[in-house]
Order: sequence, then structure tokens, then C-alpha cells
Amino acid sequence: MLPEMQQALRQYADLAVRVGLNLRAGQRLIVRAPLQTAPLVRLIAASAYRAGASLVDVQWRDDELTLIRFQEAPRDSFEQFPSWQAQALLESAERGDAFLSIVADDPDLLKGQDPALVGIAQKTAARQYQPFQRLMARNATNWLVISAPIESWAAKIFPHEPPEQRETRLWEAIFRVCRIGQADPVAAWQAHVERLVATSDYLNHRRYAALKYRAPGTDLTIGLPDGHRWASGRVTSENGIAFIPNMPTEEVFTLPHRGQVSGVVSSTRPLSLDGALIDDFSLTFAEGRVVDVRARSGESHLRRLIETDEGAGRLGEVALVPHSSPIAQSGLLFYNTLFDENAASHLALGRAYRFSLAGGEALSEEQFGQAGGNTSLIHTDFMIGSGQMDVDGVRQDGTVEPLMRAGEWAFEL
Repeated sequence: MLPEMQQALRQYADLAVRVGLNLRAGQRLIVRAPLQTAPLVRLIAASAYRAGASLVDVQWRDDELTLIRFQEAPRDSFEQFPSWQAQALLESAERGDAFLSIVADDPDLLKGQDPALVGIAQKTAARQYQPFQRLMARNATNWLVISAPIESWAAKIFPHEPPEQRETRLWEAIFRVCRIGQADPVAAWQAHVERLVATSDYLNHRRYAALKYRAPGTDLTIGLPDGHRWASGRVTSENGIAFIPNMPTEEVFTLPHRGQVSGVVSSTRPLSLDGALIDDFSLTFAEGRVVDVRARSGESHLRRLIETDEGAGRLGEVALVPHSSPIAQSGLLFYNTLFDENAASHLALGRAYRFSLAGGEALSEEQFGQAGGNTSLIHTDFMIGSGQMDVDGVRQDGTVEPLMRAGEWAFEL
């Protein structure tokens, strides 16, 4: 490995631990990562111990084992799950451990596999992880999602590059959008996050009752519940740690009212979902619920996702991202939600984040639903923004104000 690459990897690891997680001395760190990312995981572990971590524990994933299961396992076995894994994560979250997930998946891993079995496996896992995900959804502790190249993913993004250069090209792209290589990556991140915080503060001050979206194939109105909170790339956990959940991050976001979404919205980027690619799709909403689904490819996968449970066909997140974001300007389709959602304004089907509603963490599921929050086993982001999108904010008195024009902010901070 070239010295420059090794230095960039160390910067990336340090940025994740010290800025993203803001790891505290004495905390345990739980890492969930693909086997292929072991070199980065080792650098993260070293950085974490230097920051005072008492223990770094790793849960490894292996795409090949996942594929083997779908190819060879009994067809009636996909409701089985190693429940100890979910229980271990729950116990760690309750203890206040920090969590770092490295997402790096083959977008075509399960292409050609039975979508019904994929849906069963996905739903089974979601049920098992639900208690843990509830804690993460309310930021019970600090957590972070980053990424790293693997061969199959890099080949999907750079199919025309020589095979030996693909992962390097993907590393270069990741470093660029994560501000690695700048003179002071930490200072660059701090300045970037302050801009996001200022934007979310502006939106919280305006107290919009609804948002209206207009773009080719999109004419959508989303109501916002009383007490909604706009959040940015920096949040504070219940145990008092300010952290950045996603690197990269370009969004400000809140929760929509689960019963006040109407109209049609069209995707602007493919959605990579459990090895299937859902492309060129649209969703029609009435009274908050999806009532029609259209997709050029992957429609059956999208329909199964929406049928996961009652809340899966409703929205749990609305996020605004300017079209000038570094990820959009890279011109790359990453086939990875962590990156692609930060290239464009997006929505999420399923579970809403409790902290997006004032007092939401203390509400029961029934009370949260009555206040407009959505509950589901899933939380799946899909991209709708572009340089052709206009967004208006509707005030409580019905006044309409421009928020975005041609994909860019229409106000001055």
C-alpha cells in the first residue's frame, strides 16, 4: 500500500472515532463490518484504544455466506435467526457502548435469488433487531455509519476501469466526499457541520406545517406534525455525547406526519435493497399511505418491502439535500444508500426517529402514532431530489415560502 493511502486511511479511522463517534474514554466500541474491510477495522480499533476505549469488539459479516444460504439452505428455514446476535447488540446499547457500522455490500449479491425468501429473511432479521433499533432510533448512545470499498461494489461503480484499479478509485471517491486529504479534515468537518446546524435551526424557526415538492414525475405534499424537529449531521445522544451518525452527511431531516402525505413522488436514483436494484420507480400516496407502486425494475422487491408491516407503506423521514452536494457533483452512482441519500433530497419508508419529535422519546408507540410519528420494522431511504426540484414550505397560516429552487436552497442564512 502506498504511504499516501496508508496516511489517508489513518485519517479516515481517526475522523470516524474522534469526530463521527466522538468516542469517550472508558466506552466500549462495537464494530459491525464485512470481512474484506479488516485492514480499516484494525486502524479503527487502534484509534479507538488511543482515544481511551476499554474494549473494541467486532461482529464480522460475509456476503459469500449470505449467498450460500440462499443457494443451499432449506426453503422453509428462512424464518430462523441467530437471536444471540441481536441480544448482544441490545445489551451493548443498554450499557451505553458506541457503535460503528461499515456498510459495503455487493449490490447484485442476491440477484436471481427468490425475492420471497429475501423478504422473509429481511423481515425476520428486522423483528429480531427491533428492540436494538428502537434504542438507536432515539439515540440512546453514540453511533456511526461509514463505508469502505470491497471488490464487487467497486466493480459495480467502475466497470470500465482495470480491475486492479477499481478499489483505489472508490477509496479516492470516499476520501473526497468525506473531506479526507484537506489540510485539516477535522476543521473541515466542524465547519461543514456548523453550516448544517445553521440550516436546521432556520427550518425549526420557520415551523412549517407542510412541504410541497414539484419536479418531473413528482407532485407531493407532506404534512409535518406539531412539535417536529429538524436535525442536522450532528445530534446528541441520551448519554450526552454529541456525534455525527453518518459520514458523509449533507442532509437536514425531520419526520413527516404519518397520515398527511398525498400525491406522487418519483425516484431520481436507483435503490439498492438486499442485493436487488429497484430503478425508475414512483409511489403514489393518499392519506399518508402508499396506494400505488410502479417500477421499471425491482417492483416486486419494492412491493414486498412496503408489505413488511402496517407502517412500511408510510413515511418516517423527510430529508433535504442541495443538488450541489459533493456527492451529487461527483457524478457517481454509488449503489449505496449512505452515499446516494446524501447526493439528493430523500424520503424514508417506515420507522421515524423519535428524537425528530419534541418529547418523542418518552411516548408510547400509540402516543407517538397519535402525534403523527410512524412505527415500523423497516427504515429505507430513497432518493427523490435533483437539479429540477422545487420545494416550498407552508406556514401555519397557509403562507407559502420557497425553500429550494432547482435543487438549491432558496434562502439566505
